[in-house]
Amino acid sequence: MTEHQSEERVELNIPQDDLILPFQAEQADVVGRLVKLGPTVDTILSRHAYPEPVSKLLGEAVALTALLGAALKFEGKFILQASTDGPVDLLVADYQVPGGLRGYARFSAERLAELPADGQLLGEGHLAMTIDRGVETERYQGVVPLEGESLTEAADTYFRQSEQLPTFIRLAVARHYRAGSAGSRSWTWRAGGLLVQKLTREGGRSVAREAAFSEEDWTRARALAETVEDHELLDPLLPPDRLLYRLFHEEQVRAFRAIPLESYCSCSRERVEELLRRFSAEDLAEMVVDGEMWVTCEFCNSRYQFDPASFADA
Repeated sequence: MTEHQSEERVELNIPQDDLILPFQAEQADVVGRLVKLGPTVDTILSRHAYPEPVSKLLGEAVALTALLGAALKFEGKFILQASTDGPVDLLVADYQVPGGLRGYARFSAERLAELPADGQLLGEGHLAMTIDRGVETERYQGVVPLEGESLTEAADTYFRQSEQLPTFIRLAVARHYRAGSAGSRSWTWRAGGLLVQKLTREGGRSVAREAAFSEEDWTRARALAETVEDHELLDPLLPPDRLLYRLFHEEQVRAFRAIPLESYCSCSRERVEELLRRFSAEDLAEMVVDGEMWVTCEFCNSRYQFDPASFADA
């Protein structure tokens, strides 16, 4: 589920926030992507009154979705969905080309309150990663079991077992204290992530010697990637290109064109009404409360009111 097409190397004024920065460390023969999220992830998480642990988990899902979805080079969508028997039983995030992000989480407040401090929000289940190229194209989906591990560990398992591609992933999410205008101050969510993947070195070496060089390169690159700290991924004052240079300057790191990110939602009154008209009269009747029919978008939390009488012919 990765694409390593060559990209034009250009000199750019790289933004410092809400972006994905693809890169290549040529000496080590690895490629990767760095994501830094500020207002975009804060908008997604602040739309719902999630408990802090759930917000943090969803922030990780959004950052991971951005890292993986940015591999798409065509119009389409990358969807990450975790379904488990844990306190958070459903986690969904998607990336819409060229840079739209959204996500939501479903959880049990009772089970969350009973969870010990070191307990897992995600239980046993599965993590599905789907590429949707549109209604006229078949979907591609990869699925990996979830057995109480983190999203990072599950994604790493997928790349090792299904793609047989050595991959390093680091995610970080935290609330950031920000001073605003006129002396105002507030806490906002930030997220960041780093993905590094091994490339096959080409050349005239023998197979055995090629494998030795390739493994040595990957070991060195992974060791450098592991030095990244959470605060570096989250710091709004640390430019992404400077962070890449800090990590991989000895490996001749090169950044490509940055991909701007923003929150989005595809819901609308018209689309919700079209969906409702697919329900039976009995199902529609169950949606009516005190003579009113309301539908809330799970992603953006927008609410739409409808007149039950308008569906009398459903």
